[in-house]
This record gives sequence, structure tokens and C-alpha cells, in this order.
Amino acid sequence: MAKIVILGGSFGGLTAAFELKRLLGAKADVTVVCDDDKFVFIPSLPWLAMGWRKAEDITIPLRPILERKGINFINEAAVGVDADSSKVKTTSQELSYDYLVIATGPHLAFEEVPGLMPEKGIAECIFTLPQAEKANKAWNKFLENPGAIVTGSVQGVSCFGPPYEYAFEIDAELRRMGLRHKAPIIFVTSEPYIGHFGIGGLRNSKRVMEDEFSNRDIKFIVNAAVEEITPGELKLKDGSKIPFKLSMFAPAMKGVPAVAHLGNPRGFIPVDGRYRHTKYKNIFAVGVTVAIAPPEQTPVPTGVPKTGYMTVKMAKTSAATIAAEIKGSAFPAEVPIDVFCLMDMGNTAAYMKANPLLPPRQESAFKEGIYWKWGKALFEKYFLWKIRHGLSNLP
Repeated sequence: MAKIVILGGSFGGLTAAFELKRLLGAKADVTVVCDDDKFVFIPSLPWLAMGWRKAEDITIPLRPILERKGINFINEAAVGVDADSSKVKTTSQELSYDYLVIATGPHLAFEEVPGLMPEKGIAECIFTLPQAEKANKAWNKFLENPGAIVTGSVQGVSCFGPPYEYAFEIDAELRRMGLRHKAPIIFVTSEPYIGHFGIGGLRNSKRVMEDEFSNRDIKFIVNAAVEEITPGELKLKDGSKIPFKLSMFAPAMKGVPAVAHLGNPRGFIPVDGRYRHTKYKNIFAVGVTVAIAPPEQTPVPTGVPKTGYMTVKMAKTSAATIAAEIKGSAFPAEVPIDVFCLMDMGNTAAYMKANPLLPPRQESAFKEGIYWKWGKALFEKYFLWKIRHGLSNLP
């Protein structure tokens, strides 16, 4: 029986675990190691920050759904990986493995910009459940006495979507409350232009985003590098200073400490077309932890996003490869990674598709409409239902 250890209990980790058990059954002893005891539907965290969702709406306890499928669950943090001896160290034990799937997600590098860390109470973040809940409290307090808002992405960011969603959502909510005139919004980003998204733009995304920001009276600053965030003031490296009453910024990402030594200088892991480590053939990596080179050098450093959709496809390919190797059957074909994303825009939403992810592309789309907002809400319900029942084979 093959011993397979999976680090992470989110999109990639759960998909890999369910698929491996489905494909291999009794031929695999599958163990998920995660320091969180619940799955969080991360795309809905901006809605939680706005008070449009509660934690119980977008979370599922991990142990019941895993054990129901015959998958072991260790609710501990991984603290190290010895790739040469094929062992994982957690906070209390050591696990040997025949195959390892790394689906840890990122280390959020708040330390790279002074004042960025949410715990200091200066700038909010919405990338984890506790952060989004804290951001919601800050939002409610802000509404008692509105003022200037600054939001966006610092240098090195690879996940640009949430700040866009946050900017559009606070604009829509303030207008609904009749308070928009009391709260100027400035969007600050390391992107070379609005709508770049770390992937070189997508069809007419630059023009659409510029129009939307103009229509909503949201000012923006591009090619921006943040020097420091102090109470009530954002300092850029060009010397500009922007006062604020409320701030929310996306941080840059790195590989988590437990596995960073297996990757590049930022800790992201080099993989082949089936997401197998380029050196250690029994290690696979999926999601944010995978190293993907940017499509172009930008004046201020930007990274490449890895969405939940991409992560799930990586996890399925990795699981199929491991299963094929154990069974001695043919490997799945290598297919360039594509992306599909729904971005909330407050009172509307955008549909984005790129195949492949980075240009030049075979096909791409960027469309806006209220039906995409309905689609995002429906997808949230569908995916939570799918995870709750362990139906990773569904689209």
C-alpha cells in the first residue's frame, strides 16, 4: 500500500486527497496534514469582510469529510520536510511517505513592508478567515465616521483579484448607504496598468477596468511600490504620502517555511508539466506553492496568480499521475494550465478566461455583467456542496 502525505486542506489538498482515494482505493494510505481544522472557501472572503457572508456560510470541518472517505487527518502544522529520506515533520510527529503532495498555500510576506501586518492594526488584509473577520470589524468601525480609503497591492503581489473586489464592493456598499461622498477611494497597485492582474492583461481588461474606475470615481496609482504604512498614512517609495481612514492591502507571497527549502529563492517549487518536483520525483506541488515565471518584467515586481480553479486542475493532474505510476498505467497528458475566474465588482461582476494562463493565448475572454455575479454566488454553493461530499471528480 502506497503511503501518500498531503500538506494542506484547501482547494489543492482536498482535491488531491479525494482524487487519490477515488483512483486508488485500498492501494493508497492517504493522510492530510493541515494546521486548520476547516476548509474555507477563500474566494468569498471579500464578501465576509463586507458583512455579506458569515464564517459558517463558507467553512466546512475537515475531519468528518476526510474520514468519511477513508482519509487520515492530522490537525497539525508541518514544520519540515526531509526530501532525501521522504519524511515530513509535524509539531508532534514524523511521517514517512512514498509520495508527498505539497498544497500548503503561501506564506504571506507582511514583513517585507513595514506596517503591513494586519495584527498591528494599521492595514487590513482579507486573505485568511481571521483576517477577513478582523477586516469586517474595521469596516463596521469605519462606517461610524467615514473618511478616505486606500487599498490595493504592494510590490511582489501575485494575487490581485481580492483588492479589486474589495475596492468595487466598498464603493457599492457606500453608495447603498448614501455615504460614498464621505469616503474618497484610492487604489494603489504594483501593476504597470489597471487590469494587468500579473498575467499581462486579458483582452480588453485594461480599458474595462479604467472605465469602471472612472465611472465609480475610484482614483488609481499604478507602478507603485509601498515604502511603509503608518497609522493614517501610506508612504510610497517615490516620496508620495496618502492619508487614509481605512486601508486594506494584499501582501507579496513566499513559500511556507516547512517546504521553502525545496523551492527557488522565494520558496516556490519548480515542477514539470504534471506538477512533479524537478528534482524529487516522489514530490508534487500544486497551487500557490508552484513556481511560475511572470510573462514579462514590470517596472515594479509583480507575480503570477494561481487561482482556485488552477489549483484544482493541478491537483487532479498530480493525483492522476501518482495513481498511474502506482498502477503502472499511462500518465495523463501534459496540458498547459488555463484559468477561469469570476471577479465580483460590487453590483456586477466580471468573467475572465485565459487559455493558456500566460500569453500568447489560444483563447481569452473578459466580460462584465450582473449574471456573472449570480454565477459567482451559485459557484460558491456548488463548490462547498462538492467538497462536503468529496466529489472531486465533478467539474
